[in-house]
Amino acid sequence: MQGKAEATAELRTPEGQVLGTVSFHETPSGMLWVAAHATDVPPGRHGFHIHETGTCDADTDFKSAGGHLAGGHAHGVLDARGPHPGDLPNVTVHDDGRLDAEFFLQRLSVDEGLWLGDAALFDSDGAAVVLHDGADDYESQPSGAAGPRIACGVIERVGEP
Repeated sequence: MQGKAEATAELRTPEGQVLGTVSFHETPSGMLWVAAHATDVPPGRHGFHIHETGTCDADTDFKSAGGHLAGGHAHGVLDARGPHPGDLPNVTVHDDGRLDAEFFLQRLSVDEGLWLGDAALFDSDGAAVVLHDGADDYESQPSGAAGPRIACGVIERVGEP
């Protein structure tokens, strides 16, 4: 995708190692394009979510990021009341530890009020992106049974709003 990201996050382990970045771009159609690229990630499928608070405190096992950015919805695409705006697809990490994923979201915007989204990355307490140890089952409440949080990144604005 061309153009500069409106927001980015550095994915870090509890030990502080930077694994990679996640970037967020608003498209002309109003959808949010998300691109995640990282290395040294444990191979396999992992739950990947946007969490409701822009804090990644390793001393709390990244629980400082709160729950998923819910926007008044239930968790998962398999629940008729879902998904959360912060529910992202599972990501698959290659055997060499490389994560490369891109997808579009329609219930989320960078700033509140930009379009008819349910939630925004830059509300009063920000947001964080979290990588979980296991895969999300897209159904279990409230968070998909994806296991411990193995990496977290505070989403930060790039440039002026």
